[in-house]
Amino acid sequence: MIALSDACFSGQWLSAILLSLGCLLSPCLPAGQTVDYSSVESVVSRQGDTALLRCYLLDGISKGAWLNRSSIIFAGNDQWSTDPRVSIVSSVGDKHEYSLQIQKVDVSDDGQYTCSIQSERNPRPKLLNLIVKVPPKIHDISSDITVNEGSNVSLVCMASGKPEPAISWRHITPLARKYDSGEYLNITGITRDQAGDYECSALNDIASPDTKTVKVTVNFAPSIHEMKSHGVSLGRTALLRCEAAAVPSPTFEWFKGEKRIIKGQGIDIKSLSSRSVLTVTNMTEDRYGNYTCVATNKLGTANASVPLIRKYRY
Repeated sequence: MIALSDACFSGQWLSAILLSLGCLLSPCLPAGQTVDYSSVESVVSRQGDTALLRCYLLDGISKGAWLNRSSIIFAGNDQWSTDPRVSIVSSVGDKHEYSLQIQKVDVSDDGQYTCSIQSERNPRPKLLNLIVKVPPKIHDISSDITVNEGSNVSLVCMASGKPEPAISWRHITPLARKYDSGEYLNITGITRDQAGDYECSALNDIASPDTKTVKVTVNFAPSIHEMKSHGVSLGRTALLRCEAAAVPSPTFEWFKGEKRIIKGQGIDIKSLSSRSVLTVTNMTEDRYGNYTCVATNKLGTANASVPLIRKYRY
């Protein structure tokens, strides 16, 4: 509600307006005169914008006043409100316009306003309903999470706005799968394919949607999906490659038969996040045989074997 100042006013017209405004708030209007509340004009404004409530005087000698609920904002051009955002505006060349302007309008300004036009001591009220709409804003969303494959996941996204925003979710993938609307997104028995970013979108009819994302990391045990080797001649260099899918990234070990392979003496092992390459230089007869790659993380272990065979020159 707009606050009142201690300003004092004098004059017969002001006394009449104040009396009439008092009557407007209570059943003391002249006999036969009523306020038509069915003809209330709606003015819609977005939070932060400037709202303009239009009103026009009957002639050059009539006076006007603005009322917000039970508080007087303006009496004539005299401001009773201490709010610096309010002012009386008139169009150029139109001395009859007596409109109320509210800058940086907020939801606290929402409500009914009355423009009272005083003519011959009888008020002619114009009622306006200011509707302040607020763009959607996400104010609370789940933090990024890490879960094991097969777990149940619940994400929450809370938003405010006026009208109340609709909330929807989508999985940010090439397919951009959408989920049922609502503040909560529940995934039962999550799989590795369901890992990634989930976008929450809050939308009403005021502005573009507000969006935020949650990253869901799904841990799963290693699985080796590629193991390659090529025949190699004596004295040449052999390469064996092992690729594994796992979250978190696995550690790799190599074995020849039952013996673990270590770097050195012509053998090198280079491992990245999902790949390990075993290099054997200057192949000798005793280095042919069966090689095993073992990938391990905290959820489990996987292994695969491949033979390294001699390639003969002809």
